[in-house]
Amino acid sequence: MKRHFILLIAGVVLVSASAVALLVATRNASQSTPSPAAPPALAVKGTFAIAQQWPGTLSAVGTIAAWQEVVIGAEIGGQRLSRLMVDVGDQVKQGQLLAQLSPGPLEADLDASRAALEEARVNAAETGRAADRASALQGTGMLSAQSIDQVLATRDAAQARLAAARARVQADTLRLNYTQVRAPDDGVISARLAVEGMLVQQGAEIMRLQRKGRLEWRAELPGPELARVAPGQVARVAVGGGRSIEGRVRNILPQVDPQSRTGIVYVDLEPGEAVRAGLFARGELLLDQRTVLTLPETAVLLRDGFSYVFGIDGNRVRQQKVTLGVRRGDRVEILEGLDAGTEVVESGVGFLADGVTVRVVAAGPGSPAGTAP
Repeated sequence: MKRHFILLIAGVVLVSASAVALLVATRNASQSTPSPAAPPALAVKGTFAIAQQWPGTLSAVGTIAAWQEVVIGAEIGGQRLSRLMVDVGDQVKQGQLLAQLSPGPLEADLDASRAALEEARVNAAETGRAADRASALQGTGMLSAQSIDQVLATRDAAQARLAAARARVQADTLRLNYTQVRAPDDGVISARLAVEGMLVQQGAEIMRLQRKGRLEWRAELPGPELARVAPGQVARVAVGGGRSIEGRVRNILPQVDPQSRTGIVYVDLEPGEAVRAGLFARGELLLDQRTVLTLPETAVLLRDGFSYVFGIDGNRVRQQKVTLGVRRGDRVEILEGLDAGTEVVESGVGFLADGVTVRVVAAGPGSPAGTAP
């Protein structure tokens, strides 16, 4: 019994010593393991919002349309369209032959009218000579006054028939000329509705012509904004693919649509291949100069439907919500949320978050935002 008790005491002492040794080893190991290093600071460039002179703008939407579109039709009816000389998109000059109607029946009518004119001319000449002879015998008693009056009346009737024959020849010549459909002005063929061989009726539309090839942007603006627009102001119209063209305000519609409460501003556009009539386009009208606070577009972060910049506070950044205005080139207008003297991160804002540690480096050479205004 005594021996068993001694062995139990020895086991307890051995277990206690092992536990103490394990605790000491664990503590030494924890002291010798290095703590994790702090994440490195991001290198950023600082910039300041600067005041610039920008023209005021009015954003608008509208349709691009032809300045004037001429409907070209037949001035005579019942003739067959024998030839079409142009197609859609062709440039034409004033007086250029566009289409030819069948002239056969009208040529025959003209020949008949010319023959009738020749007959009337011969008859008028004969009655004229007879009238001259009768007038020479007047007062001699060889012819009665009634006979002389009849001869003179016959002469006058022949002259009237001659004038009518001349008029018929002129009319038939004009109708024959109408078989040649010619361009009323310089321009571009925008539509061709007829086909060769069809029977054309008087006034039927054959094709359409954009006069001078000129296009205009019919910008729609709210009624109260029309007072800020004047003829001669510059407009920029986006035509897709990041491209835009310039134009000038030609006229402002004097009335406002009572349903939409909008008015139309007519803007003459510079000719270009990127523009087509019928396109829907967005643009802006440039007004008087104004002072605005601007930042590089790269300094603004769009997140969750809002715009933010990251102000630099020592070695940390603070996220600030801002309200944006218009964009011009690579800069954007700041309406609210930022003072001119606040330094913000210039680029790479998509990698930042509120409170992140940063390291500010100097702006690159030539950067307009390297120093405060």
